[in-house]
Amino acid sequence: MDREQSGVGTLSAEKLAQIPPTLQGIVDAGDLSGFVTLIWRKGEIAQTNILGKRDIEQNLPMARDTLFRIASMTKPITSVAALMLLEEGKLSLNDPVTKWMPEFSSMRVLKDAQGPLEETVPAARAITVEDLFTHRSGLAYGFTSIGPIAEAHQKALGDVLNIPTSPDVWLKALASLPLSYQPGTRFHYSHATDVLGFLVGRVAGMPFRDFLMQRILGPLGMTDTDFYVPPEKRARSAVVYRQDEKTGALIPLEFKQYDSPPDFCGGGGGLISTADDYLKFARMLLNRGTLDGKRYLKPETVALMTANRLTPDQRQHTFLGLPFWLGQGFGLGVSMITDPDQLGFLGKGSPGSFGWPGAFGTWWQADPEEEMILIYLIQNAMPLDPGSAAQLATGQRMGGRVALPMFQNLAYAALE
Repeated sequence: MDREQSGVGTLSAEKLAQIPPTLQGIVDAGDLSGFVTLIWRKGEIAQTNILGKRDIEQNLPMARDTLFRIASMTKPITSVAALMLLEEGKLSLNDPVTKWMPEFSSMRVLKDAQGPLEETVPAARAITVEDLFTHRSGLAYGFTSIGPIAEAHQKALGDVLNIPTSPDVWLKALASLPLSYQPGTRFHYSHATDVLGFLVGRVAGMPFRDFLMQRILGPLGMTDTDFYVPPEKRARSAVVYRQDEKTGALIPLEFKQYDSPPDFCGGGGGLISTADDYLKFARMLLNRGTLDGKRYLKPETVALMTANRLTPDQRQHTFLGLPFWLGQGFGLGVSMITDPDQLGFLGKGSPGSFGWPGAFGTWWQADPEEEMILIYLIQNAMPLDPGSAAQLATGQRMGGRVALPMFQNLAYAALE
């Protein structure tokens, strides 16, 4: 176990000291392999915790620079890339995506999101850029769907974690599937941010990864963040584990390794990063678009990104079976806290705090009121197969994820 902590920014060192043994208990119980957590406040790192193993089988400990698959924590980075193009006037929120992606012309919509694939109606309107940002496009993930459309995603697109095809081939396959809902009508978590990333590439006239490297990752100094792990860095990678439903044992998952950037660099969940790298991105957003004297977004664009855009009716629906929108909203690629008193076990933070988690248990949040950033990295795979939404809705398969609310509550308890 390794940790650094102080009473920085009026955080109680005594209360911060409760975090490491609490998280270590989760590791000792065999529920998670390990953690890297980081608390930044008012310009300084108040605490880091480096606990457990990055590779249980090889007995390799977690380290400050351990590489994590951050999954959907990729989405806010992709959203910033698209917002840069919005600032430049190269796209607008109201633009139909068919302006650059004719694949999505003449879309059909399921009459019933869980019903037969052949029972569809025409889309009432085109999918817009805003629909992609806010997951109101009607697109889906197999694992967020129930019924025939879930299996159709698996068949048409393959394994969501290891996509072997090119963006153009993948987009054509995705567009061949019916939408689950009419565009603009409902938040339905989906491949929309993958589509948004490839749209960035088409608008900018370069591969999406190149845009990220040139405009965001390179300038921010996020040197350990990419869509693949080069051979010389692989020893630093954390193994992704899933928990056996019957025995509770942690079982390693395997991912295809690339010696160069893969053809498919998915903006919805493909990045690998470190705690310190992601801190730079989070600090830039917390600082309203600027870091170390360089501006990435205008303050008003960050305000637009972090403001709720879901209607009251749209927030009535559950997310992965949870009442996620109680006290929360969703903007242009991030969620934000709207009413802390309604959050319950779903989070902790001041009004206006924003962030987004990842499917392997990773999570981050920037709190403007407290000038605080929390980063929480684990590698615990949630199920991403068809039908997973139904199982998560009944509280199954959550494993060691109870550690996150513990971390959140203890971090905020340290505020004085």
